Amino acid sequence: MNRSARRRLTAAVLTVVAVTTSATACSSDSSGTSTKAADGGTYTIWDPYPQFDKSSQWAKLLDTCGKSAGVKIKRTAFDTSDLTNKALLAAQQGNSADVLIVDNPVVSTLAEAGVLTSTDENKIDTSKVDANLLAAGQSGGKTYGTPIGANTLALYYNKKVLKAAGVDLASVKDWDSLTAALEKVKKSGKKGITFSAIGTEEGSFQFLPWFWGSGAQLTDVGSSEAVSALSLWKGWLDKGYAPNSVINNTQTTSWQEFASGDYAFAENGTWQLAAADKGGLDYGVLPIPGAAGGSASAPTGGEFVTVPVQDDTGRYATSQKLVSCLTSDENLKFTDGTLSYVAPTGAVQARQVNSNAELKPWVDAVKAAKGRTSDDLGTKYPKISEQLWKAVQSALSGSASPKDALTAAQSAAK
Repeated sequence: MNRSARRRLTAAVLTVVAVTTSATACSSDSSGTSTKAADGGTYTIWDPYPQFDKSSQWAKLLDTCGKSAGVKIKRTAFDTSDLTNKALLAAQQGNSADVLIVDNPVVSTLAEAGVLTSTDENKIDTSKVDANLLAAGQSGGKTYGTPIGANTLALYYNKKVLKAAGVDLASVKDWDSLTAALEKVKKSGKKGITFSAIGTEEGSFQFLPWFWGSGAQLTDVGSSEAVSALSLWKGWLDKGYAPNSVINNTQTTSWQEFASGDYAFAENGTWQLAAADKGGLDYGVLPIPGAAGGSASAPTGGEFVTVPVQDDTGRYATSQKLVSCLTSDENLKFTDGTLSYVAPTGAVQARQVNSNAELKPWVDAVKAAKGRTSDDLGTKYPKISEQLWKAVQSALSGSASPKDALTAAQSAAK
């Protein structure tokens, strides 16, 4: 790693808060987080899936890919926030994992800090990946890694509530028709829509489909289009179509409100499908509509498989084999099984829908989705996002108008 890269890395480490020495992690091979084993045939993989132990399908897939590449795998799993901190510190110490699987908004942070190799360097083939998903891992004209899968947001709807309110779902095509449906639901004695507007990244994540659906861009959060999106949410609260609890709702508590059976709609993600099926609700899913119709772009969730910089560049060839194995068409079946993701390639998406037609709305939503760090925002995104969620909080609480809140956000984001 050259001197300028190390300076960028040091700066990135200093900006990461709560770098912890007590971070918990689980390993499928041995305890501790050292990445360099004496045995040159051992390759290390760090992932953000501590919920999967060494007996899980995921751990077994890693071992299978290791055997295919002729090496032994030492896997360590961290919570997502811990993983970012550990990756930065390990790179600073020259002790990076061979393969690093990270949340997609983190890729640009690690890339700009000089932690990751580009696909030009590591020879990972991304030609089959949907361009909108791959964009989340691009920075400065280069691509860093490849997605292992994607999730995003859509609207769950309660068929029973809509039927009782006399709402024809086919009529819900844009913001006006959605608002008209919410009005009918309220008049029928039920509740309209619930979502998460909490003052964290979750709040920004949930607001972005409406923000982008208005035609707004993250480079100008004070635009008239952005104001129209925040005014939509504020109007729903004022008319009682959405509960005041959204200001403090996480995506989990918002889902719990929908699971009560009283709400017509809930904005949430693929990760709630199991809970929806288990809860016994008669539900459906539709992409979030844009202001004037069509599907709004929702932010992509999911992880990228990346190859960190190594002093021994000869390791990249085997790391490339591991990444190619994990993201092969055959192994991407884990994206809708173990990881509950929509695959990042059209061919595997088609297979997913063929085997489960209920995934089609999610595939459509993922195809329309957009990376939060896309448009070459990179490390600018976290600052913009913070101002965005603060503006949402200010407007929904009534402490500022949507226009004033977003104007202040744009000024602060500069």
